[in-house]
Amino acid sequence: MDKLLITGGKRLAGDIKISGAKNAALPILCAGLLTAETVHLSNVPNLQDVNTMLKLLRQMGLRAEQDGERFALNGAAIDNYEAPYEMVKTMRASILVLGPLLARFGEARVSLPGGCAIGSRPVDQHIKGLQAMGAEINIEAGYIHAKAKKLRGARIVTDMITVTGTENLLMAAALAEGETVLENAAREPEVTDLANLLVAMGAQISGIGTDRLLVQGVERLHGATHTVTPDRIETGTFLCAAAAAGGDVTLTQTRSDILDVALDKLREAGAIITTGPDWIRLQMSARPRAISFRTTEYPGFPTDMQAQFMALNCIADGASHVTETIFENRFMHVQELNRLGANIAIDGHTAIVNGVDKLVGAPVMATDLRASASLVIAALAAEGQTLVDRIYHLDRGYDRMEAKLSAVGANIERVKG
Repeated sequence: MDKLLITGGKRLAGDIKISGAKNAALPILCAGLLTAETVHLSNVPNLQDVNTMLKLLRQMGLRAEQDGERFALNGAAIDNYEAPYEMVKTMRASILVLGPLLARFGEARVSLPGGCAIGSRPVDQHIKGLQAMGAEINIEAGYIHAKAKKLRGARIVTDMITVTGTENLLMAAALAEGETVLENAAREPEVTDLANLLVAMGAQISGIGTDRLLVQGVERLHGATHTVTPDRIETGTFLCAAAAAGGDVTLTQTRSDILDVALDKLREAGAIITTGPDWIRLQMSARPRAISFRTTEYPGFPTDMQAQFMALNCIADGASHVTETIFENRFMHVQELNRLGANIAIDGHTAIVNGVDKLVGAPVMATDLRASASLVIAALAAEGQTLVDRIYHLDRGYDRMEAKLSAVGANIERVKG
C-alpha cells in the first residue's frame, strides 16, 4: 500500500495546473448513458474514482475511448442495467447511473452505495423523486430495483439539498414526458456543469445555477462536446497548502468565481490573493491568522474544504471554531492532526482549534479523501518527516498530488508500503 513521505518546512513557489473537477466528471460520465450518440469530453481528471466509474459504465456496454484527458463516450450498445455491489461499494457516486438508466431504458438495478466513511448520505431523496415521476422502486437484497415504462414530469421538493440527488433527477427529467420542477435543488458548480452538458445534448433546462430547475422533457438526446469545469476543491487544497507552508504559488486553468468564500477566508488568514480569468495567485509570508467558519451548501463554505482549512488553523495565530453541518462524521482527521502536535478539541459538531507555534512530523493515517489532503497540508508545515498512510483515499480525488507539489518545491515522495 502506497504512502507519502513528506519533509516539512519547504516554502512553495511556482505554477500548478489544476485538473478537471472530480465531482463534475462523475455525473457527466453517467450522462453518456442518456444517448446512443457520441459525447466528446475533455479535461477529465485521471483519478481512481473516474477509473472506477468508467469500469462500471463499460460493464454496462458504454463504449469509452480515451486519449489522455479526452474521452469519446458512446451508449449505442448498452445492454446491462445493473451496477453491482462489488463496484458500487467503493464509490457512492455510482448511484448516478440510476436516473439515466431508468429514463432511457425503463429499468435499473443499482446496489446501495458505499464510499468514504464520513457519515450517512441516504439515497432516499433520489428514490422519492423518481417515484414522483412514476417509477416503481423496490429495495431488495441491498439493491435498488427501479422500473418505469415512461417517466413522467413532476414537481419534486427534496427534504434536504442533495448534490447527487439533484444530478440523478435532472438526468432522469431530461428524458421524462412533460415538465419536471426540481425545488430545493443543489446549486453547486458541478451541478451547473452537468446541466450545461445536458443542454448541449438537447435537453431543455431553465433556472441553471439556482435552487429551482425547470426541465421540459424531450424524446431523445444527441451527442455533444463538453469541457469539464476545473476542480474548485483541488484549487482550494493547493491554496491552503501554500498558505500553510508559505510561498508564492499561481494556480492555472482554474476559476476564482466559484471559490469566493474560500478565497475570502484565505485573505482573512493573511494571504495576498490576486486573480485573473483562469488563474489564482497566492502569496503568504507570515504565520496565518486563525479563521472560524461553518460549512454549508453552495455558495457557502464547502464541506469538502473543511479539513484543509482546519489544517491551516492548526498553525495559525489564535483560536478558531470550525462547525460542520453537512456530514456528522467529518472530524476523523482531528485525532491524526493532534498526533502532529495540533491542539484541537471537539464539542458536538464544532471543533475548537487553538493554533500552535509548530507541528512536528509523525506517522499518520488517512481516513477519507479530504482528511488525506489535510494531513498533507499539515505535514508540509510541520518540522521533520511525516509518513501519511492509506493514501488510496487521496488518489480517489487528486491527480498526482505529490508530483504537483514537488514541482513547486515541496519535499514529498510516494513510497511503497
